[in-house]
Amino acid sequence: MYNFEQSKVLVTGGAGFIGSHLCDKLLQLGAEVVCLDNFITGHRKNIAHNEMNPAFTLIEGDIRDMETCQKAMKGCTHVSHQAALGSVPRSLNDPLTSNDINITGTLNIFFAAYLAGIKRVVFASSSSCYGDEETLPKVEKLVGKPLSPYAITKVCAELYASVFQSLYDMEMIGLRYFNVFGPRQDPEGMYAAVIPKFVQSLINHEAPKIHGDGSQSRDFTYIENVLQMNLLALSTNSLEASGQNYNVACQKRITVNKLFEIIKSLLIGYDSQIKHINSEHIEPRPGDIPHSLANIDLAREMLGYSPEIMAEEGLSRAIDWYWENFQ
Repeated sequence: MYNFEQSKVLVTGGAGFIGSHLCDKLLQLGAEVVCLDNFITGHRKNIAHNEMNPAFTLIEGDIRDMETCQKAMKGCTHVSHQAALGSVPRSLNDPLTSNDINITGTLNIFFAAYLAGIKRVVFASSSSCYGDEETLPKVEKLVGKPLSPYAITKVCAELYASVFQSLYDMEMIGLRYFNVFGPRQDPEGMYAAVIPKFVQSLINHEAPKIHGDGSQSRDFTYIENVLQMNLLALSTNSLEASGQNYNVACQKRITVNKLFEIIKSLLIGYDSQIKHINSEHIEPRPGDIPHSLANIDLAREMLGYSPEIMAEEGLSRAIDWYWENFQ
């Protein structure tokens, strides 16, 4: 289905959760891979198994440094830009660093790709771009006012991509991720995503904290679906598919309360004492939206995207990894 045997792909943030999985897939499909990461949020353990592969090159560097970006581009045919400082709460506490990495760093990557003559750039955007737009499911053309500094950085990335597409004759494809989860997702720190946080709390026999009443819902998206979408975007021969931003999700949502119950039920099979642990509800989190659900019709039509693993199955697949790595 995919042919990357004559390709050399730069994956920024390649030691991160999504980026490291993408490096694996591209190598399996015959591509050469250059991984660029500064290890602020990425981990060497995520890519250690690839470091002896002659088709894999690791560059430890920062996308905020233009010289590093240009060095990483040499000989590449495609760019997969996954590097970012994630998390809405983190951006509320430190908007300057989020701006510096996610906007300046992204502009560096886009312009370095242009200078290197690379046409196709696929980049990670976010469902946070929808902001206060209340329509469900979320349709790509309907966006509202951003609700956090992080959301602003992703909107800016999409705007820059549109300019590069039109002025520099590049093929720019943005992927709006919806609550991605799976193996290698970091449970540590105050900015960890909800699923690994819930899992780690339960394994530690602690009550997971739920912001608000838990009725908020999300379109949780297993990592394999995200990889499928990235590979489709990198390899598509359709010129009409570029210059677009696509939802990457399953078009199915579950509440945070339901999510907790699913994770708890899965972990009881490993530790029966977990059945006695209940969640703790705390104050709502600033910048959060009540509900998120994607329309994926555009991705189906333009790229042939078809999510194969729904949230419940994804959790079931990932639970062994969580259990082995979060203790």
